[in-house]
Amino acid sequence: MRKTALLAVICGFIFLASLSQAQQADAMLGFGTIMSSGSTACGPNSCVIPEKGGLYPTISADVIFHKRVGFNFEASWRARQGNYAGLGIPFRPILFDFNGVYQPHLSKKVGVDLMGGIGWQSTRFYGYQPTSNCVFFGACYTSSNHFLVDVGGGIRYYVRGHIFVRPEAHFYHIVNNTSDFSSNNLVRVGASIGYTIGPD
Repeated sequence: MRKTALLAVICGFIFLASLSQAQQADAMLGFGTIMSSGSTACGPNSCVIPEKGGLYPTISADVIFHKRVGFNFEASWRARQGNYAGLGIPFRPILFDFNGVYQPHLSKKVGVDLMGGIGWQSTRFYGYQPTSNCVFFGACYTSSNHFLVDVGGGIRYYVRGHIFVRPEAHFYHIVNNTSDFSSNNLVRVGASIGYTIGPD
């Protein structure tokens, strides 16, 4: 959790430093779910399951520069711990990605967000081992971390002033994700509500 907090602070400083050169910035809060192919497969010593289902809150922010090009950061996580393969092992995937963004306007109230980039998935498997991290920091889990590439898009509609809603879909290819789940590919679908800082 300390690494995640440090990353959020660093991203916040980069975001604020970029505002001086930016035409526009957006902050968003969203909810969705993930889908993936495959089924649960268990061998004599291990199981893998499809990585799908559950409610995934998402926070994201972007900075847009000249010619409607910019960058964004997104974090999405499973709201409630899942039960891995029904074995009583609590788990929670967390997705982080940094993207280049192209954000053309279709009309005064409608725009498109197109993005692609890189990031990582950290899947936390919770246990309550008697370690110092567990006792003093509440970090009672082990993490399985994998690099990812992603593409995504959404259509934003300004409902009032600078407030918009954005239905969206994202595709992730997660390298070596089959060590924990049944596929390296997954799709996240959902919608966000956001606020634009910048000109109308």
